[in-house]
Amino acid sequence: MTTIVETGRPVPQPTPGREPYWASGAEGLLRIARCRDCAGWMHTQNVLCPHCRGRDIGWEPVSGRATVVGFTINVQQWLPKFPPPYVVAIVALEEDSRVRLTTNIVGCDPADVSVGTQVRVVFEQVSENVWLPLFEVDPERAGVAGTVPEPDDLRPRLRPPASTRRFEHEVAITGVGQSKIGRRLMVEPLSLTVDACLQAIEDAGLTLEDIDGLSTYPGSGGAGGMSEGGIMAVEQALSVRPTWVNGGSELPGQNGSIVAAMLAVASGLCRHVLCFRTVWESTNAELVKAGRWKPAAGPAVGMFEHRAPFGAMSAANWIACQASNYFHRYGGTRETLGAIAVNARSNASANPEAVYRDPITMDDYLSARMVSSPFGLYDCDVPVDGAVAVIISAAETAVDRPNPPVYVEAVGTQIMENLSWDQGTLSHLPQSLGIGTHLWSRTDLRQDDVDVALLYDGFTFNALSWLEGLGFCELGGAGDFIDSGRGIAIDGRLPLNPHGGQLSAGRTHGYGFFREAVLQLRGQAPGRQVADPKVAVVSSGGGVPSGAILLRNV
Repeated sequence: MTTIVETGRPVPQPTPGREPYWASGAEGLLRIARCRDCAGWMHTQNVLCPHCRGRDIGWEPVSGRATVVGFTINVQQWLPKFPPPYVVAIVALEEDSRVRLTTNIVGCDPADVSVGTQVRVVFEQVSENVWLPLFEVDPERAGVAGTVPEPDDLRPRLRPPASTRRFEHEVAITGVGQSKIGRRLMVEPLSLTVDACLQAIEDAGLTLEDIDGLSTYPGSGGAGGMSEGGIMAVEQALSVRPTWVNGGSELPGQNGSIVAAMLAVASGLCRHVLCFRTVWESTNAELVKAGRWKPAAGPAVGMFEHRAPFGAMSAANWIACQASNYFHRYGGTRETLGAIAVNARSNASANPEAVYRDPITMDDYLSARMVSSPFGLYDCDVPVDGAVAVIISAAETAVDRPNPPVYVEAVGTQIMENLSWDQGTLSHLPQSLGIGTHLWSRTDLRQDDVDVALLYDGFTFNALSWLEGLGFCELGGAGDFIDSGRGIAIDGRLPLNPHGGQLSAGRTHGYGFFREAVLQLRGQAPGRQVADPKVAVVSSGGGVPSGAILLRNV
């Protein structure tokens, strides 16, 4: 007799090639894709062996035993019929620790789960053909810590520059603009975009007729208040008749759309590209709450196929798993993350554009409600409405602009880590270590040359990962580098996010960091201004893929 459990979990809708994985629980077995040529295991893709590039791949049973290598106790209600608290975990299979599943640990007190806990699979049938692989503490190995995989050495993967030419040196940032930023503005998002774009064009001393390129992230496909409609909507509003356009989400972070604009200008295809990024998450969430906006519903597909069924609905859950691995490996406490949050709010208190400006203390941070351990309320950035625009121009035109130009020294874009939330890097934010390595391979400048850092802080742990990934301190050394906030203060060894970052100024999704870097290098920051900065580093991307850009004003 079939017993389908009604748990409120989203049900995955697998492609035909992945149906054997989800159906294997019918036999009480966990089946994983395996190459018949080299016997290598793989997950989640099953079409090309990552070890030998073979194509003869089948599904074979595994023992169902695994080790928890990252976890979070989620206490936020993400799904209406799947109540917290529950444990979201990444488990590494006994057969090959490179093969990992995002899942739930069930049948125990969440407080009993830690990195190294050894578990075994149990199944829960949620539809006629889908059995979810959940895990419980293995009674035969309870209290015995399993092996946690070591981080990969990425250095052999670095590609040398393809050319001695540096396209970055052929462009300049000549204009930046920003619309009003706020919570629940209830403003047409395209109007915010136009406000930012016109301001950036004026800032650059240009006219609409001068703009011959448009570039944005994520284009028209941004659901949940993450786009104004993309290239089509903005071109219809501005009518600039561009010779080149770009819009999409699979770039080196949100600022990858700015890097694409640099390439278009350096190639000679354009002279002035208008880049823009708009969010209206706060208004969208309010409309959904009031029943005035119906979010898309349906089975779990795409990247959510292997996350949503386990209640891992937010990057808060995914990145929290990496944070748990970091603290297991390197030690430390939440106070390290708290220092980032407290510093952000301190900086935001001087920024008239910031959404949250009231200072917070470490006690405020530690006593705030939890979201998904180790993240509490102040570890998470703030959804807002707003738009930011940037003008990328040919370098030879920069001398005629009304504001001091800012130049691009180098970009970090190479994918050196697995593009995955669970199959690759566990100890840091995925794509921060490799991107940092690539950035410094394209410049003679070094970390000590950087005067201000604008590092993506969708969560406090993101900023910590970027500090280490970009080499400002050794791996595991962020606690000492941050020095209870003194090291990242406006007068510290490396001022971090002087505008308050996304944690306090609002989640403008990457572009806000770029604008702040430009204003800092011009000496025009709206809040705390670093003393005479010459070089700034900007990172973007809350996970995969991501990117970094090194800017200078001379």
